[in-house]
Amino acid sequence: MQVRRDVRLADLTTLAVGGPIDRLVEVTTREELVAAVREADDAGRPLLVLGGGSNVVAPDSGWPGDVVLVRTRGVARRDAGESVELEVEAGEPWDDLVAVTVEQGLAGMEALSGIPGATGATPVQNVGAYGQEVATLITEVRVYDRAAGVERVFQPAELGFSYRDSRLKQQPGAYVVLAVTFALRPSAQSSAVSYAELAKKLGVELGDTAPLADVRAAVLELRRGKGMVWDPADPDSRSAGSFFTNPVVPVAAAVPDCPSWPAGIGADGAAQVKLSAAWLVQHAGYGRGTRVGKVGTSSRHSLALTTEPGATAAELMAFAQQVIAAVWEKYGVTLVPEPTAVRP
Repeated sequence: MQVRRDVRLADLTTLAVGGPIDRLVEVTTREELVAAVREADDAGRPLLVLGGGSNVVAPDSGWPGDVVLVRTRGVARRDAGESVELEVEAGEPWDDLVAVTVEQGLAGMEALSGIPGATGATPVQNVGAYGQEVATLITEVRVYDRAAGVERVFQPAELGFSYRDSRLKQQPGAYVVLAVTFALRPSAQSSAVSYAELAKKLGVELGDTAPLADVRAAVLELRRGKGMVWDPADPDSRSAGSFFTNPVVPVAAAVPDCPSWPAGIGADGAAQVKLSAAWLVQHAGYGRGTRVGKVGTSSRHSLALTTEPGATAAELMAFAQQVIAAVWEKYGVTLVPEPTAVRP
């Protein structure tokens, strides 16, 4: 366990905003992670747990307590009948894990390639892309329950997974993810390709499969083309990926000409559709490359908000609110930010 006092949140997040940290605690084992959280809680110090920092808008004022930086590593493999289970430590870099599953011929998360961040964050917002999401793969999540001071294991039914949401996200700070277990299918072929853009890239029909390595390569190429693969040399990757979730609305509220996809049945029993947030942003006047000061939309994808050196979180969130207001005024649809805006 390493403790430092000379770090800024901007150094630890892909958006590169955020002020000084009072106390940074870097942990490399599950035991150290639990001990660091307990120490902060016992001392009454404000606590922020960070993994890859890829889905966070950090405050300009910094953090007045402990930031626990999770650098735990490890993947334990076990056979489980027709599937293979991988118990993955929370700090394991997500894309490294996806690469390993492709190399080992394990199907299920190949379309989630190129997503930055740590594995422990994936169940929090039910990470998904290109037709796959982790809710379909997770068999359990081991957490530290801060209120009770004990470790717990959540089963999928207890996690309340929905589109980019979960119980863990709805109860921020209550639980610290220690490890996530995934069930994957031994196969050299991918899961059925269910995303039109990916199917086109692969040259297959929707519902077909493709070699795992081909799917990973295609997804990485698509994401790089949108500036959504983290690269310090690429200014378009100074982002949190998609800044807004695709809004889900009743069919009757669908926006003409806006791309949409079926999204099941709502609580009121009415059919719903998922609208393209990127299209809404683009057509509300905030297309690719729109800049206000040192923040704006990516030059390659209107759904990614990017920062320039010297940008502040306040600037970024003000710009995001401008986008939200413009989409509401033109289309009557409310955009919801996907990254977590941290407040001390």
